[in-house]
Amino acid sequence: MKALCWEGVNSLAVRDVPEPRIQNRQDIVVKVRLSATCGSDLHLVGGYIPFMQRGDVLGHEFLGDVVEVGSEVRNHKVGDRVVVCSFVSCGRCWYCRQGLYSCCDNGNTNPAITESMWGFAPGGVYGYSHALGGFAGSHADYVRVPYADQGAFTVPDGISDERAVFASDAAPTGWTGAELGEVRPGDVVAVWGAGGVGQMAARAAMLLGAERVVVIDRYDYRLRQVEQVIGAEALNYERTDIGSELLERTGGRGPDVCIEAVGMEAHSASRAQYLYDQVKQQLRLQTERPSALREAIHHCRKGGTVFALGVFAALSDKFPMGAVMNKGLTLRGAQQHGQRFIPRILAGMASGEIVTEHLATHVLPLSEGPRGYELFKDKKDDCVRAVFRPGG
Repeated sequence: MKALCWEGVNSLAVRDVPEPRIQNRQDIVVKVRLSATCGSDLHLVGGYIPFMQRGDVLGHEFLGDVVEVGSEVRNHKVGDRVVVCSFVSCGRCWYCRQGLYSCCDNGNTNPAITESMWGFAPGGVYGYSHALGGFAGSHADYVRVPYADQGAFTVPDGISDERAVFASDAAPTGWTGAELGEVRPGDVVAVWGAGGVGQMAARAAMLLGAERVVVIDRYDYRLRQVEQVIGAEALNYERTDIGSELLERTGGRGPDVCIEAVGMEAHSASRAQYLYDQVKQQLRLQTERPSALREAIHHCRKGGTVFALGVFAALSDKFPMGAVMNKGLTLRGAQQHGQRFIPRILAGMASGEIVTEHLATHVLPLSEGPRGYELFKDKKDDCVRAVFRPGG
């Protein structure tokens, strides 16, 4: 079958790879309909996650049709259209039973790397390096789905593929940030990043009752989507003093909840700060460019909550711990607990409360995978997300 593979830093190619087969009785095999790029994939492409091997299949946000079913699968049958959570979780360990699915003890089949880095291993992720299980990704004709009764969800009729595909990762990741950030009715919420995850965090905050939601970015085409589709407020940090504007919009206090949805390759309005972080990152003296997270901490109101939703790998320099402690902030972070949120997201998609198809600005055949990542990475042609259609 055809698949989009990592060939080295900033090098991708479509290759022939073996088709997946059922390996365990709880597996299914899915014929992929759509598979979306994600901002976190760019960390892999750029070599910032150092556990990729040449030929690894990329992609973790997808939906498709069930074509093969393991003997112990109960919730799915051949022919079902399913969207699959990007995190591989067993559903039975202590963490899964608490709803902390991305912390699953059994989803990562190669836990030693992350145990040495972080103390404990999280669950596995499709197409996201051998540090998170080494699972083949979804930019392919077919993909094997372990623990299918936990991670795959039947898509209701009437929801388009272009909408449903983002129930795999972008929408539940955004929901994780808003709900675990404890957004409450009447809150003012600020979101750094207007990509797919940032937009979905903003929409989730609105549905959870936030009075005002402000999204911060530097790309006007993404900010237009925030205003016109999501219905939130938008600020361009290259033209606005974000700190002053947030104080103005919150009666001088600052936002109640700040959600950072950018991650380890953030840009900054401060050229000097950006260059400092970039040089240290390129020299591997730190693994992150955490400017958006620093800003979220500095601009959050006293006693507020900051949620780190973007992907970080290991070490951040000049982390403002003094602000966290002395302002009495609650600092949280998580990968998405999608199995917990996807059913309600699909219901919201069916009712029209949650729309996501606008994120799929470029739907391309899988054969154009390298071009799709170029458009996405370099923000060409107002690309928000490139989405691949295998067989197209």
